[in-house]
Amino acid sequence: MTRAYTYIWAFKVHPERVDAFREHYREGGAWTQLFRRARGYLATQLLQDEKDPLRFVTIDTWSSTEDYEAFRASYASEYAALDRLCEGLTIAETLIGHFTSER
Repeated sequence: MTRAYTYIWAFKVHPERVDAFREHYREGGAWTQLFRRARGYLATQLLQDEKDPLRFVTIDTWSSTEDYEAFRASYASEYAALDRLCEGLTIAETLIGHFTSER
């Protein structure tokens, strides 16, 4: 049985940068465009807190931990460049955790 790999991040976004944040982190945004270049990427969800519109959560899912690690190794420079580009969009970002699930 294959175990899908998911990681979840929480973000506090600058009020004036919410639209730009959404553009980069939504399904079809800059991050998912990069992820789609790699084998094993499955999906991204972008969630916005109903009570705090500046708080977002991203949920990224890959076929396996190995696929994600291979992506990070192969696309390290592109990942770092996009991460630097997005730094100014948030006040804080917190890794909630790394998870596996049976598929």
